[in-house]
Amino acid sequence: MERQGIMVQKNDIVLIYFEDKPVLYAKIEEILPDIKKDWYHVNLLMLTIPLQVATWILKDIYINGEEFTMNGKRIRLEKVVSPEQFSVKKTGAEKPEKKKTVKDTGSKIISFSELRKK
Repeated sequence: MERQGIMVQKNDIVLIYFEDKPVLYAKIEEILPDIKKDWYHVNLLMLTIPLQVATWILKDIYINGEEFTMNGKRIRLEKVVSPEQFSVKKTGAEKPEKKKTVKDTGSKIISFSELRKK
């Protein structure tokens, strides 16, 4: 479904700000239209421990980062974009970096199952 002007899409990660402070990350599970024009049901998987699911009914401008209020408290969503150093370059000109192995770094492999036994 095409939604005009909405930049945040299904499967995007957003940072939720509460009163101008970043408080948690959430994954957009689904964005479904509401019966009111320019409003949507946004299903969020809150990346907390334990995981929580919530559905917020938001205007398209709020999904895209405009501040709104819930119970008089200011809230804002900000789409999370992977840092540039982690993005994949597709020019083909770059040679892949040699992967470091345990032998190269002198690192020691620690078994989680061994740690649990102690």
